[in-house]
Amino acid sequence: MAKITLGLAGAVGHDPAAAVLRGDELIAAVEEERLIRRRHANGAAPHLAARHCLQAAEIRGQDVDRVAIPFAPINLFNKARWHYAYRHWYAPDRAIDSVLNGNRRYRRYRCELNHFLEKLHISPERVEIIPVQHQHAHAASAVFINEREGKTPVFCIDSKGEYSTLFFGYSEAGKLTRIKEFYNPDSLSGMYAALTDYLGFEILDGEFKVMGIAPFGDPEKYDLSSLARFKGRRFKVNNHLISTVGIRRYKAKNKGHYFSKKLVELLGPRRVGNLTDDPYVHYAAAIQKLYEDLALRMIDRFLGEHIAESGRLAVAGTGSMNIRLNRRLASIPGVDELIVTPACSDSGTAIGAAAFAARRDGEPLAPVQNLFLGPRYTRRQCELAVESHRDRPSAEVLENPAERAAQLIAQGQVIGWFQGKMEFGSRALGNRSILADASREDVVTKINQQVKYRETWRPYSASILADDGDRSADFPEFSDEFMCVSTQAGELFKSRYTPLVHVDGTVRAQLVTQGRCPQLHQLLSEFKKISGHGVVVNTALNRPGEAMVCTPEEALAVFMGTDLNHLILGDLLVSKRPENDDW
Repeated sequence: MAKITLGLAGAVGHDPAAAVLRGDELIAAVEEERLIRRRHANGAAPHLAARHCLQAAEIRGQDVDRVAIPFAPINLFNKARWHYAYRHWYAPDRAIDSVLNGNRRYRRYRCELNHFLEKLHISPERVEIIPVQHQHAHAASAVFINEREGKTPVFCIDSKGEYSTLFFGYSEAGKLTRIKEFYNPDSLSGMYAALTDYLGFEILDGEFKVMGIAPFGDPEKYDLSSLARFKGRRFKVNNHLISTVGIRRYKAKNKGHYFSKKLVELLGPRRVGNLTDDPYVHYAAAIQKLYEDLALRMIDRFLGEHIAESGRLAVAGTGSMNIRLNRRLASIPGVDELIVTPACSDSGTAIGAAAFAARRDGEPLAPVQNLFLGPRYTRRQCELAVESHRDRPSAEVLENPAERAAQLIAQGQVIGWFQGKMEFGSRALGNRSILADASREDVVTKINQQVKYRETWRPYSASILADDGDRSADFPEFSDEFMCVSTQAGELFKSRYTPLVHVDGTVRAQLVTQGRCPQLHQLLSEFKKISGHGVVVNTALNRPGEAMVCTPEEALAVFMGTDLNHLILGDLLVSKRPENDDW
């Protein structure tokens, strides 16, 4: 009988999630933030997520054979704990605690886990609990769910797990081999996060804004190389300036930051004005370039010969959500295939930990065709959501929802599109999306005015029909099906879809195939019949600061709470009633 593996994420305090494997098959995965409606769900356990996954797999808690967690104890004799103590000598409480009590967070987590499992009717004494090191869980999420034959070099770039921040190794025949690791506070993602904090943004979300504004700046105008260095086999951040703790931390308004007062003295006051001002826009450009340059140098040093042998590179970890870094990685000589999972944030470690545990049984896992792994809703559930809404929207049953959606988009409408199972990961891949015609000059303004209210310099993503006849001319290097890599747009694309092209000539786009995204593929096919092209703007169905919607009720809340005029909810076309309607 196939073993049931429950994978859990959130051990490091944010992005809790759950995933279920039945034998070698990934059945379900969902992030807790989607169910409790709080971005990143900081401090929460993946309780609702785990319940949903068990229900989707049609199993009970007592049917679970093993629970995999992306957090493991680190031995006292492991270099990681001593490195942490040595690098934090100026904060003796942290240093001594690392040596003498370095697994306290793990012990606390295990205690909390026991209570959590009991609520799910899973006996902690009966079930096998498998701790997986955090970076191994990230790596497994990239290489085990669609395993290739032979060797696959792996680069994990993360703020920190237990202690590890960077992992270089390779996967072969279901085993991960470590070549080199670096440990906290020497973190490449931590360096980027510290500058994100300095530039006035919240860590975990603000990095996208720093990356987005970077092309507007001059990376050579200010030298940030003093923040970190890589020489020989050693990588080290300057923790006199960033990744600071204790007495070195810069504090303002009773809040500690991830940089020191010395950084403020070096670069000037923390940003409070416009990010596009000098020097801040140039700092953004400089930190993006430093981030990319250091990553590429380390990959060449530790993985170069393995990339030459295999022609592949897999990248995982929260830092790999940086699509501009991924573009540079894809251009490394010898990399014919770049593997990036869209579930690369910490929520993806639920899948990774479960995959790591299940792969120990000896056989490769069944390939995962798409990441539509969350809840789905029937027409009746959608109808009840419409009927119970206080504003009484109208609903029309559609014989062909994709065709009607294509007609509305061709007329210049921005629509909400809610179909099938919810996607896992941070990208809107076509089941919980806001869509619009990418060829219209006013499309970005419309989306911003009606729903998103984004900064004008932040670009939107495109979804492109895979069998669009002129796609290859537009994207000579493009093959990303998960919006994980920015790519250089061709001249034809730039002239047709100007609003989607960033200032540096790049675009983040999703290649939509019938196999991975059937509903969106059908919509794009219908849209091409009408418009002559198969390209739409695709952004997540949510409002600013919210998680992507999960339920029909949440989709209606976004629809009724914004200036969207149409929402296609399964096969229902939902419209707002005129204000003078006395219903």
